[in-house]
Amino acid sequence: MSNNHPEEQSSGQWANAQTPRSNEEWSQASTRHDRQFSGATHVQAQSHDADEEPMKLNRWSTRPGDHVEHIGKNGDAGGAPLDTNTTTSSSQGLQYARTRLGLHPHAPIAEEHDMTEYSKLYWSKVRLALREPFAEFFGVMLLVLFGDGAVAQVVLSTGDTSAPGGNGYGNYQSVNWGWAIGVMLGVYVAGDSGAYLNPAVTFTNCLLRKLPWRRFPVYFLAQFLGGLVAAAIIYANYVNAINAVEGQGIRTVPPNPTATAGIFCTYPKAYMTKVSMFFSEFIASAILMFTIFALKDDTNNGVSAGGGNWFPLGLFFLIFGIGACFGVETGYAINLARDFGPRLMSYALGYGHEVWSAGGYYFWIPMVAPFCGCVFGGVLYDLCIYTGPSPINTKWLGLRDVMHPRSAVNQRIQLQKKEGLV
Repeated sequence: MSNNHPEEQSSGQWANAQTPRSNEEWSQASTRHDRQFSGATHVQAQSHDADEEPMKLNRWSTRPGDHVEHIGKNGDAGGAPLDTNTTTSSSQGLQYARTRLGLHPHAPIAEEHDMTEYSKLYWSKVRLALREPFAEFFGVMLLVLFGDGAVAQVVLSTGDTSAPGGNGYGNYQSVNWGWAIGVMLGVYVAGDSGAYLNPAVTFTNCLLRKLPWRRFPVYFLAQFLGGLVAAAIIYANYVNAINAVEGQGIRTVPPNPTATAGIFCTYPKAYMTKVSMFFSEFIASAILMFTIFALKDDTNNGVSAGGGNWFPLGLFFLIFGIGACFGVETGYAINLARDFGPRLMSYALGYGHEVWSAGGYYFWIPMVAPFCGCVFGGVLYDLCIYTGPSPINTKWLGLRDVMHPRSAVNQRIQLQKKEGLV
């Protein structure tokens, strides 16, 4: 529902604090500033005075929720060169491990944090090696905890006269709130990985925004496991309520009137045909990806600098809107990690074979349709609106790459090696 590539303003450096300057220092700084804008000393204008900003942090990472990587020629985020003599993240073993996982050789970490004593501890190195997969894992886990938690509260409290209002704790809009909040907070948690949180969104960014394909498998696994673990946590939290609604040891799936399997994954309405099921998930996924690309487009005057700090809030309204307008028919899965992982967990917890056979074996549609819909939405945005780097903005709309995939892959790999992405 995260989730790396046209040029954007780098967020790779930020200052925590600065020491007060004397009048003489301010005068000197002003003189340097004038020389920079006059173009007299271009190199000096690009340099960083370490004494001038002693508290500046150098960070090799992406902006929270960003789908665009900012990697400089030194393997950083466009800031100062990485000090390979003092930083843990520059160790050859760590870089080798990250490269084998398909990640950038340098972990996203503030340089000051990378030079501490604890950064050399074993777990610190493991954390650096797996930081982005961890971010995707916990981002999806948080997403599903809030989403499935909202569904559980609504389903399991239906008719509860002790609730405020005398009819349960929430309604369908409560579910939409839960999923929207879950996505927004998941983006904040997974900022260092790009916050894709959705295999279909990751895939589309690999296809159209040059996110290295080598990252797709490890991101996919992390996202899937995040949904799986979240479903187990929801079950552990609500198991007594589930027993109270269904009966001790009884577990059923829709359309049973007391079914609770819908807490964990989506099930279609009985009147839906296969084509309608697929189209419902397809159109919701296309809207998702089209809008994400719009929010991340620096050249789109409707948003600020690739969404900036408003991007997670924009996603909040996007998810809430999709649920409110397109959720009734299939439950708007739009995310394999949010549906397949919890579905598999519900099967393991005793809901039986019906989790796969319900809806005429509907289970494969939330796995396939989001990929088709997201790719369609991304291509549509690039075809009609986006003017930055994209396969669509090449000769023959990128069809030459389709006809000669090996050449296209080799060209991308060479470019990514040159940019230090792999």
